[in-house]
Amino acid sequence: MSKSVIEFGLLAAIALFIGWRLYITLGQDDGPPEGRTRTQAPPEQDKREDTADVIPLNPTFTGPAADGLEAIHAADSNFDPRSFMQGARAAYEMLVAGFARGDRAFLKPMLDTDVYEAWDAAIAARAEGEEGMQLLRIRSAEITDASLGDDGMARVTVEFEAELGDGETNTRAQELWTFMRQTRKSDPNWLLDDVDTVD
Repeated sequence: MSKSVIEFGLLAAIALFIGWRLYITLGQDDGPPEGRTRTQAPPEQDKREDTADVIPLNPTFTGPAADGLEAIHAADSNFDPRSFMQGARAAYEMLVAGFARGDRAFLKPMLDTDVYEAWDAAIAARAEGEEGMQLLRIRSAEITDASLGDDGMARVTVEFEAELGDGETNTRAQELWTFMRQTRKSDPNWLLDDVDTVD
C-alpha cells in the first residue's frame, strides 16, 4: 500500500471522528422553522404580540394627599407629583422674585385673580422704589393636600419653608401655596390659587 493511500485513510478517519463529536455535542439540526430561512429575523409583529397583553401599572401615591393625587392622575395620566414639585419649586422662586421687584406684568398671568389683587395691593403699599424680601433658599417643600373637583379642577397644596432677606435682616417664611389647573383642558400650566401662612 502506498504512502499516499495511508495518509488519505488517516485523514478521512480523523474527519469522521471530528464530525461524530460535533454531532454528539450540538445535536442534530433539523433545519430552520417552516417558512423561515436561517438569516430571517423574527418579524416585528411577533415582538408586539409578546407585549400586547402587558398592562402598564399606575403609580402608587402615598402620604396625606394620596387620594387626591390619585384622583388627579386618573383625570390626567400625565400628572406626576415629582415633575409637579419641580415646577412648584421653580414657580415659588420666580413668583417670590417677581413680587420682590413689584413686577405686576410678570405676576398677573401666573396668579388667580384673588391672589393677584392681594399681591398688587401689597406692592402698592410699599414705599416708592422699595423692594420686598428676596428669596435666599428654599429649606423644604412638600405636598400636603390635593383634590379634584367635580368640574375637573385639580388643586395641589404645597407647604414651603424658606429663608428670605433684604440685605440687612433675614426671616423665615412658612406658607401653604395652592396651585390649580383644569384637567379637562390641554393647557398644562398651573395657577397660584391661594396663599396661607402655616399656623
